[in-house]
Amino acid sequence: MCGIAGFAGAGVTPEEATGWLRAMCDAITHRGPDDEGHFVAPGVALGMRRLSIIDVAGGHQPIGNEDGAIQLVFNGEIYNHHDLRRRLEPQHRFRTRSDTETIVHGYEEYGDRVLDRLRGMFGFALWDGNRARLLLARDRLGIKPLYYWSMPGGGLAFCSELRSLLALPQFRPTVDPEAVARYLGFGYVPEPRAILQGVHKLPPGHVLTWQRGQAPMVTRYWTPVRPEASTIDEEEAVVELRRLLQEAVSCHLESEVPLGAFLSGGLDSSTVVAIMAGALSRRVQTFTIGFDEGGYNEAPAAAEVAGALGTDHTELVVRPDADALVEGLVAAFDEPFADSSAIPTYLVAQLARTRVTVALSGDGGDELFGGYTRYLQTLRRRPLPAMARPWLRGLGRLAPHGAPGRNYLIDMGRPWEGRYAATVAQPLAPVEGGVARPDLVHAAGPFESWLAPRFDAARSRDFATRMTLVDLETYLPGDILTKVDRTTMAVSLEARVPLLDHPLVEFAVSLPARLKFREGHGKHIFRRAIAPLIPASVLTRPKQGFAVPLDRWFRGPLRHRLESLRLPSRPAYQFVSPPEVGRLIEEHLKGRRDHSHALWRILVLDLWLTHLGDGRLARPTSNPLRS
Repeated sequence: MCGIAGFAGAGVTPEEATGWLRAMCDAITHRGPDDEGHFVAPGVALGMRRLSIIDVAGGHQPIGNEDGAIQLVFNGEIYNHHDLRRRLEPQHRFRTRSDTETIVHGYEEYGDRVLDRLRGMFGFALWDGNRARLLLARDRLGIKPLYYWSMPGGGLAFCSELRSLLALPQFRPTVDPEAVARYLGFGYVPEPRAILQGVHKLPPGHVLTWQRGQAPMVTRYWTPVRPEASTIDEEEAVVELRRLLQEAVSCHLESEVPLGAFLSGGLDSSTVVAIMAGALSRRVQTFTIGFDEGGYNEAPAAAEVAGALGTDHTELVVRPDADALVEGLVAAFDEPFADSSAIPTYLVAQLARTRVTVALSGDGGDELFGGYTRYLQTLRRRPLPAMARPWLRGLGRLAPHGAPGRNYLIDMGRPWEGRYAATVAQPLAPVEGGVARPDLVHAAGPFESWLAPRFDAARSRDFATRMTLVDLETYLPGDILTKVDRTTMAVSLEARVPLLDHPLVEFAVSLPARLKFREGHGKHIFRRAIAPLIPASVLTRPKQGFAVPLDRWFRGPLRHRLESLRLPSRPAYQFVSPPEVGRLIEEHLKGRRDHSHALWRILVLDLWLTHLGDGRLARPTSNPLRS
């Protein structure tokens, strides 16, 4: 695992390019504390920081081909690199045992179509010196991040984290108001936007090519949308799913450094650990964080699963200093990010890093197999005729804030896509309970329109499947995978997500909804496939989110943070309305309503803007939650 950075076509001297490149790489030292490497040639500069996992001794980057015309910096893991190497060795001379070198020779052999042959997680930059061409690529599901920025004069810069761009003397950060609007809605900035103007995220499953004098060209090489396998037999699907699960986990186990797994005691992490236990000749090291507060402690369930599977289990039940966590958590992310489960995710990553360098997680199972309760809630509330919706929504908006039934009327006035959107996004307009300034609301438009292209791309499938596909392309990379990447990289831990192995994903999304949703529950086919592998108690345990008691914290140790938001000088008031924020604070502190999630978004935005203005975001993350 690594962090990468660089640029092409900047029009600077080799000495200037080397200095800029070092600064970009120094800003992401936390992503790769073991090694660094640079390649500077006329027109291009490639750099990386390395966390050594495979070919620890020989996998130094950048890696080139035989004559050095092709150079590559790579962040991620290629799980089928042994098979690729066997195919390529008759025509190419390998100098290392690393998975990185298979991409270089694969590009020589297959060109851009090498991406179709890669099985893994990655963000990489490849310079083809013969064509003076830069190629940037991101893995199919967006497990690894990759940003890019069109430089003045026609050049292009790229990086794993925005803090590398902040280290460039040419870069002048300006916050993008529309990106802020989407952050206030979703709690993260969805692709392809980034929080800073002129910067983009390369979307999952896409490749960018750049050559001097041409605009960057972004194309898609993979999509999760698949035709429905409507005739598949359920028993056949169970057998094939179990095979793909075992294959996915097994191919994620290669490592020359200590390897373990996160274990919550839920379906997904228990499945990953159970397959690991069957595949490895040693006991699996597992890690769990629990909170010493009722309703937020997964440790007992995890301990039960660990005992049944015979893992070497490490558990830590904590009562964290909530106030001490806030500043450091914001610093760990290069964009405002408001999923508060990042706190326990960081803590369990920090715990795991004391014993291992690689940890497998169970992320992705809910999106693939319909595990979120919001899917079922949306399906139960079928939309009303189009003519009736504006009336209901209008009535809801006229009712006072907090009036019984107000939110229900507003929700009933939405189309089906809008109801789904309301389960993943908070409203912006004050009339619907939001806090955004009027100009921001007007510029952003209805939040369901942000997701409309994703729904349209999957219009051939039923609505239940369309919701899961939209989550795979938005919520999964924007929230879940961003959270896992930044929190684990902050402590120099590699996280792997075997449930997002793309052959498994392609099979899962092809399954009809009848095999996923059954008798008021999701994950029907998944439960059947894993039943022989995990303790029976896991199959019946109610779903428990990886959450923190924000509502209590805001009335206790974080209360002074809310009080600070009342000051009119706070930077967040460029984008949010002081009276509306004040209303949320009053209602929450008096116990009238739980506004903790909305208040957390505002607080994180305010602190992130402060950190940006102070220059703290341009520095490497170092033990962020103790900063």
